[in-house]
Amino acid sequence: MTDPTEIDPEVTRRRLETMRDQLVRLAESHEADRDPVELDQTTVGRLSRMDALQGQAMAQEVARRREVELKRIDAALKRIDDGDYGYCIVCGEEIAVRRLELDPTAPTCISCARSGEH
Repeated sequence: MTDPTEIDPEVTRRRLETMRDQLVRLAESHEADRDPVELDQTTVGRLSRMDALQGQAMAQEVARRREVELKRIDAALKRIDDGDYGYCIVCGEEIAVRRLELDPTAPTCISCARSGEH
């Protein structure tokens, strides 16, 4: 039985890899949403074009956020590989287990996150 005050790095690794796989699959399935919008007024009306541009902008923002999350996951996996997982990258103190359970990509303790040091 694992200690409730400790995080099992291998369980966390599997969780992070699952999260990463899901994000990659989502990115692949929505790739066409970011394609350039056709600006030919003879085939698409002005309002339809505006809707398409808005949809494209939203898809690009979702893709940007997905990339940020993928980078956070990759950084957490690297910290696991390096043996630094669970320690704040700013102050070096342990990150609360509850915080890591809620967000396994959290790179900082709550004190440093609140102070905006990262």
